[in-house]
Amino acid sequence: MGNTFGTHFRLTTYGESHGLAVGGILDGCPAGLRVDMEALGRDLARRRTGTVDGTTARREEDSVEFHAGILDGVTLGTPIAFGIKNRDYRPEDYDLLADAYRPGHADYTYQAKYGIRDHRGGGRASARETVARVVAGAIAKQVVAPVAIAAEVETLGPEAANDTRGGTVRCRITGLRAGVGEPVFDKLGARLAQAMMSIPSAIGFEMGAGFAAARMIGSEYIDRWNADGTTRTNHCGGVQGGISNGMPVEFRVAFHPVATLPTEVECLTEGGTLRPTLVGGRHDRCQVTRATVIVEAMAALTLADLMEGRCRRADIDGLTN
Repeated sequence: MGNTFGTHFRLTTYGESHGLAVGGILDGCPAGLRVDMEALGRDLARRRTGTVDGTTARREEDSVEFHAGILDGVTLGTPIAFGIKNRDYRPEDYDLLADAYRPGHADYTYQAKYGIRDHRGGGRASARETVARVVAGAIAKQVVAPVAIAAEVETLGPEAANDTRGGTVRCRITGLRAGVGEPVFDKLGARLAQAMMSIPSAIGFEMGAGFAAARMIGSEYIDRWNADGTTRTNHCGGVQGGISNGMPVEFRVAFHPVATLPTEVECLTEGGTLRPTLVGGRHDRCQVTRATVIVEAMAALTLADLMEGRCRRADIDGLTN
């Protein structure tokens, strides 16, 4: 199972939506970093349920317990282990799904792959898992500082009564000097695409001008130089040949509407029949606002991994402005 993200700066997450806890182990974080717990708390608050309209009624405190790797608020250079207890979970809400698969969900595919699944809210496929990403991402943001990562809602899909909607998130990375990323298979854009498409409900990714570039001619698309090495436009999204060019790194992520509808749907049973079901549980009607901080977290983890193969903060500082 692909539970680990990164090579040098590496996050492994664990836990299910309606299990006892979720959490992670973050390996490769340099020693001597004083973790800003207030900044970490602010990121968790942005993701936390019930803080914006259209989110699930599930209320989780998201109180993080660090078990290893941090002493008196300072990283030791050893694996950082942390957990977040699930307190407002109701596995019984999903009893009807023990032998049925929801449309648009991972229920059927998990069963097909593993021969077993956690039907309680989707288990590992649930967005509940992303709370661990936000914790690790908050630390990664501090590792790559003064690089700044900011995501915001760009568009929201149409709103309809008793239905769900998706939208797009736009992200901008500033302060990253030229030279970050690898050619060919580990291009910065490719790594960002992998990171973003791993987020639940992510359905599309584009850098810079994105798909609009396909409708341009070359003289429109090329980013012409300024004398100081910057460019007049940023159609490439700050990445050329897979390597940052010193301009802001810009991309957007599309999220499909939440697949769990608040109305009755036909579920496919293990016996091969269609059964009208009002799916239980508490779910987002729109997850896009909460996704902004998850996008930032995954971008930070990507940068930390590409910038931090040496495990020394001094080396990281040399890659930023």
